[in-house]
Amino acid sequence: MSKPLIALKNVCVHIGAKVALHDVSLSLTSGEIVTVVGPNGSGKSTLLRTLIGALKPTGGTLTHRPNLRIGYVPQKLHIDPTLPLTVRRFLSLPQRVSDDVAQKALQDAGAEALEHQQMTSLSGGQFQRVLLARALLNRPHILILDEATQGLDQPGSADFYAQIERVRQQFGCAVLMVSHELHVVMAASDRVICLNGHICCEGAPETVASAPEYRALFGSGTHGALALYRHEHSHTHDENCAHDHNHHHADDQTHAHGDHT
Repeated sequence: MSKPLIALKNVCVHIGAKVALHDVSLSLTSGEIVTVVGPNGSGKSTLLRTLIGALKPTGGTLTHRPNLRIGYVPQKLHIDPTLPLTVRRFLSLPQRVSDDVAQKALQDAGAEALEHQQMTSLSGGQFQRVLLARALLNRPHILILDEATQGLDQPGSADFYAQIERVRQQFGCAVLMVSHELHVVMAASDRVICLNGHICCEGAPETVASAPEYRALFGSGTHGALALYRHEHSHTHDENCAHDHNHHHADDQTHAHGDHT
C-alpha cells in the first residue's frame, strides 16, 4: 500500500469546552475516494477543518507528505449579488492566476463555457463547478468537498459526482467528501467513514451499510433521503483524549424518533 498523503492518529479536537472529535485515526492515499457520513453535529466539518489546517488538534498527531497540496470545495459561498464579478476574475481572487491556468481548471471542472459569466447569474450546479475549478487551480494531491452538492437536484448531483470521478482519474488525487446523499455515497466511494464524534465504523460501502453502528444512525433503508439518527454510546472512550466527556455526550444521548425499517 502506498504511503498516506495525510494521516490522523488518535486525534482529539476541542471547540471551547466541547470535545468535537476524540480518538480519530484515518489516512488518505492517492487515487481513493473516501466519504464521511454522520448526523448533524457529529464533527464532519471539524474533521475537514483539521485536515486542511484551519484547526489544530488538542491531542493526537496529524502528519502529511511534504509540500502537500489540498484543494477545498466549501459547502456554500456567499457572494454579494450587487458585486460585478465574472468567473474568470473570481478565479484570480485573492491571488492572480494566468489565463492558461484558469482555463485549464475550468476545463477540468467541466465549466469551460462559464469563464465570462457573472458569478451571480450561475445556477447552483454551475456555481459548484466553478468552486471545483478554483480548488483544482493548484493541481491538488487531495480534493476535499464539504457537502458540495447540497441544494442540487438529483441529476445535477449525479453529474457533479461524475465530474469528481473524472478528476480523480485525471489527477490521481485522493478525494475526501462529506455527504448526506447516502445513495450516491454507496455508488461513488471506495471507503466510507461513519462519524459521530469518533469513528463508529469504516470500510467498503457494503460493509459499512450492514454495520449496526451505521444502521443505528441512518436506519437500514437504501435511499438518500433518510432521517439521521443519534445513537447511544454503550462504550467508554479513551480518557487521554477528552477532559469533559459529560458535556460532550449530553447531546449524543438524544434520539430522533422514527421507525427503523
